[in-house]
Amino acid sequence: MALWGEAKGGDVVIRFAIIQRRKWFFLLSGSITLAGLIVVLLFGLNLGTDFKHGARVQIELNQPFQAQQVRQVFQSVDLPVGPSGITAGGKNNELAIVMLGETLSSHQQDVLQAAIKVAFPHSQGAEVESVSPVIAQEQSQSAIWAVILASLGIMAYVAVRFEFRFAVAGIVALLHDAFIVISVFALLRIEVDLPFIAAVLTIVGYSINDTIVIFDRIRENLKGAKLSSLADLEHLVDHSLWQTMARSINTVMTVLFAALTLYFFGGDPIHNFCFALLVGLISGAYSSIFIASPIWVAWRARSIGKVKPARPDPSVV
Repeated sequence: MALWGEAKGGDVVIRFAIIQRRKWFFLLSGSITLAGLIVVLLFGLNLGTDFKHGARVQIELNQPFQAQQVRQVFQSVDLPVGPSGITAGGKNNELAIVMLGETLSSHQQDVLQAAIKVAFPHSQGAEVESVSPVIAQEQSQSAIWAVILASLGIMAYVAVRFEFRFAVAGIVALLHDAFIVISVFALLRIEVDLPFIAAVLTIVGYSINDTIVIFDRIRENLKGAKLSSLADLEHLVDHSLWQTMARSINTVMTVLFAALTLYFFGGDPIHNFCFALLVGLISGAYSSIFIASPIWVAWRARSIGKVKPARPDPSVV
């Protein structure tokens, strides 16, 4: 039995009534969103130097190390503030990434380089990225505006291409995807930087593409359809979802394989970017099917009237 239904004479067999169970999907997404909001409020985001002033020091030690060893090196140097976080990276955890709450002058960087070379003879030195408070604030504002403008542009396009209700449903699904990724990063304390914003925008573009395909199928099936009850609308949208289900699953699996390959073999610089993509792709596939279309149905049903839905078809599981 195919997961997404079998074609019989051009028709699609609905294996699972999605729209009739929309309240459960809304409850699931609402619970995840609430949990994510609590996590963000309690723990906040682990902002990188792109969004807060300070310095990010990346050291190629080329040997196993303990965080305390690296901390002692920084404490031995006359720095304005000690390291706020030390993490290991690289294939064999021989790369040390140190976060500082203040920027470093050229003299301080030279002294630090010398101290690292003494403590870790095999080290290839350190790369220091510093961001001033003004630049950090500007980049934070630019990132927020990028997400807002992208959402407004998508909303305007869908509203013109389809209708306003489709646009609102699509944007709600997109915000759902973005917030899921943000919540996961907040919970796992993964650094949020500019590549993270690029990943969120990529997810937004991918998710709305899949949603538009489903919306287009719904619109095509609406042509000439006689909707006299809520049950008719639910059945039409369920039919549309299952017509596009194979395409949605195959597409997301293809992109997931590419993202997984980059995650494991792309190297440390794009590790967080790929992880955000993986979370967002899964969330985007879910929201396109189980959130966007059910929201549209809940809104569209008001124009039909409060009609009690017919009894579920016994052939539908």
